[in-house]
Amino acid sequence: MEFLKYAVCALAGSLFLTAPAAQADGTDKLVTVVTAPEPQTQLMAMVLTMQSMQQKAKARVLLCGPGGDLALKDAPESATAPQKPKGMSPQGLLKKIIEAGAQVEVCAIYLPNSGGTPESLIDGIGVASPPDMAASLLADDTRIMSF
Repeated sequence: MEFLKYAVCALAGSLFLTAPAAQADGTDKLVTVVTAPEPQTQLMAMVLTMQSMQQKAKARVLLCGPGGDLALKDAPESATAPQKPKGMSPQGLLKKIIEAGAQVEVCAIYLPNSGGTPESLIDGIGVASPPDMAASLLADDTRIMSF
């Protein structure tokens, strides 16, 4: 009986240890949702998204409410002001994330409620389709980070 208990523990442990390797093959998808108004929170969302992309995750970013302001060509200073320790701004890192291949969108109700138009968004940012975004959020191989 004691042997069986050790065998089950060993099997469970080996499954646990191999799970991250299966996820590290680049098939994971990440959706980062940013609604927070604080620049530190916005920047940390971008930092973790970029780090995830560097670890082979396919990233998609949804910007809503105050988070949507990061997408504006004429963004508030809080979105563009450099922060310690690397002197990067939330919008600056967002642009690097776009260059690295992430899909970035504002939520469908952001522009109509902020008085903006698609032309007021920086290059590479679109408007999310609710059915498409819902499918991304519900996909089995998707992780969601919300800030």
